[in-house]
Order: sequence, then structure tokens, then C-alpha cells
Amino acid sequence: MRIAPLARTAPPSMPPLTGDGATRSIGDAGRRNMLQLVQLRWLAVGGQVSAILIAQFGLGVELPLGPMLGVASATLLLNLASIILLRNRVGTSNGSLFFALILDVASLTAQLYLSGGATNPFMWLYLLQVVLGAILLDTWSAIVIVMVTSLCFAALTFIYRPLNFPPALADHRRLIDTAGAWACFALVAMLLVLLITRITQNLRARDANLANLRQQAVEEDHIVRMGLLASGAAHELGTPLASLAVILGDWKRMPALAADPDLVAEIGEMQAEVQRCKAIVTGVLLAAGEARGEAPAITGMRRFLDGIADDWHAAHMSTVLDYRNAFPGDLPVVADPALKQVIFNVLDNAAESSPAWIAFNASQRGDALIIAVQDAGGGFSPERLERIGKPYESSKGRLGGGLGLFLVVNVMRKLGGTVSAANCANGGAVVTLTLPLAAIAAPPGRAA
Repeated sequence: MRIAPLARTAPPSMPPLTGDGATRSIGDAGRRNMLQLVQLRWLAVGGQVSAILIAQFGLGVELPLGPMLGVASATLLLNLASIILLRNRVGTSNGSLFFALILDVASLTAQLYLSGGATNPFMWLYLLQVVLGAILLDTWSAIVIVMVTSLCFAALTFIYRPLNFPPALADHRRLIDTAGAWACFALVAMLLVLLITRITQNLRARDANLANLRQQAVEEDHIVRMGLLASGAAHELGTPLASLAVILGDWKRMPALAADPDLVAEIGEMQAEVQRCKAIVTGVLLAAGEARGEAPAITGMRRFLDGIADDWHAAHMSTVLDYRNAFPGDLPVVADPALKQVIFNVLDNAAESSPAWIAFNASQRGDALIIAVQDAGGGFSPERLERIGKPYESSKGRLGGGLGLFLVVNVMRKLGGTVSAANCANGGAVVTLTLPLAAIAAPPGRAA
């Protein structure tokens, strides 16, 4: 079989078939929470510098500009260090968040000490640190944050540098304190709404990821049970198939039957079908990890893919298969029967939707094998696309349907690959398999 190259558009790229939480790891939630603290520090430094300049040059309040700007500069350096750690994916654990909040409390305490201590209306910014600790940290860490902020608040009622207001503002001290308290309240309220909203989204993403992992565990348990059932059935079928092979061999040698060419031809066909059934049973056992002493075959990637196309087309002669193998070179690979069955399942599903024509395209992208199977059928519904790979989600409407792509997704997940699906702009649908070459590459020293 040599088939014309693809005449249709290349399959669109699409993310792996996972839920929203599956594209995010649990550690990413902690990383995003740390990023919220980084953004908060930018706002804090900007607010501190603005307040210092307004008080010093706008209101005439004498402040220790050097120490206060030094604290703001130290906060900037802390932020830069946090960004470097985040880019290196370091610093997202509970201990890292706790240490970051402690440094924020220390920075706020230093600024308040230099600007009036407990008489400064911005003392209530400590509440922001407490709320962040309650949301982001483990229980013991949040309790420590409460204790530290409480001790700092108490210490600042006795130990602080008093504010020196100019005589012109002495009669307006109450108004200034009230305005400062209002500004502090508005700032805390705004930051709490902003940060809690974003942090809640991060936590929801983490919960969605956990729910997705639990769903994967359930599906993997389901596939294990199906594998055990298939393995058991394969073992049970092995004995009668062997008996049939022996009986057919005896029939073919019997003089009375051997004298009839038509009977000999039919017996030959029966033997071929029995051998095919035995090959299928062997493939099931191989996929279940029961090779029964058979060494895995080493072949070239192009030959492996060509063989799959040839075998599938031989069993589906009525379907036009547009096959193009654009994989460069002939990388030695292990002819994994599970992968072969996966590709067969995708081709079978495509042929059911589009009996007249399907396309099979193989290529390489980076260090991955890309297999795209396209059909000319009615495509996937939006609901079906959202639940591709879930068990018993089928468009065929028959009992027990929907297991083909479920098996494909789970086997590809075991091999470290992904599956994606999309509708084509010119009609039909495409299912794309992406598999790291390392998953099936032959061991070093083994040639095809």
C-alpha cells in the first residue's frame, strides 16, 4: 500500500486533554501566591515613598528621610530577590511564604517606629499581614504571625520616634489623624479585596487540580480493572484457539479433505483467521505486561509506522487512507504493542465517523513523535470535546461505547504523552497524539 499525501489542512495545535487544574500543578498555586506578595510590596514601597514625601515636603513634618528611604530600598531588594527565586521556581513552600511575611512585618515595624509608632494611623496595616498569614500559611505559621504583629504593636506604643508637626498644623492634629485613619482603612480594604480575590482564584485552581488528580486515579483504577479482565479473557481464549489450530492442521492433511481444493482453500482461510486471533490475544497479553518469554521487537520508527498503516489498511480496504510518514530518519524504537493498539483505536474511531476517507500523518516536533489522525465526518460537539477521554462518553449512542478514546488517553498518559482533539475548519475532526521519543526509543546498543 502506498497512499497519496495529505491534501487537507494541517491539524491545529491544541492543549492536552486535561482539566483546568491539570495544566496547573499544586506548587504553582504557592508560586502565584508568592507573586501576589511581590506585587503587594511594589504597592507598599510606592505608598511609603509617596507618604514620606507628602509628609516631609507637603505638610512640613520632619522625618528621618535617610533611614525611612533605606527601609524602602531594602524592601525593593527583597522584591528583586523574590523575583529571581520565582523565576528559578524556588521559594513557594509554606516556610518561604512565612519568612517573606515576617520580613514584611519587620519592614512595616521599622517604618512605623520612625514615624510615630502607635500614634501613626497606619498601624492598622498590621491587620493586612494577619489576614494574609491566615489565608496563605499553615495554622502554626499564621499563629506566629499574629503573635509577632501583636508584640510589634505593643512595643510601638512605648518605643518609637515621635512625629514633629510644624506649629501651623498643631491645631489640625485631630483632622490629620482622622484623615490618616480613613486613608489606612481605604488602603487596607482595597488591598484585601484585591489580594483575597486573586488568592482565592489560586486556591480554587489548586483544588481543581486535586480534583483532576483524584479523577485520574479513578480512571486509572478503571483501566487497571479492564486490563485484568482483558488479560484473563486472553488467557482463557488461548487454549481453544490452540486446539482449533491443531484440528485445522489435521483436517488439512486428511486425504478425504485434501482431495477437495475448495475445502482446502476454506481450511486455509480458517487457519489464517485463527492465527490472526492468536496474534490479537498475544497483543493483549503483551499490552498487559505478560510477554510470555517473547523479547520485545526492535525496529525503525519509519518501519514501525509504515507497518501500522499497512496492517490497518489491510483490515479496512474499503476506507481510503491518506498516509504520510514525515518522520526524519529511522530512529531505532521498541515496537510497543500498546502504542500500536492506541493508534489502531484512533484510526478505527476516525473510520467509523468517516468510512470513505481518513488521514494518518506522522512527524517529529522537537523530541516528540506527533501522530495526527483526521477524518471527514461531522466533528465533535462542544460537550464531547470537553469530555474527550472520559469513559462511556460516546457519540455513537450504544451501550458500553466511549471506551476507545478513554483507553487511548490513559495509555498515552502512562507512556508520558498527551492527546488532543479539535474540529477542522473545513469539516471533520483531528485527534493528535504527542509522545516523547524517549518513551519508545530502543536501549543504547540495540539497533533495528
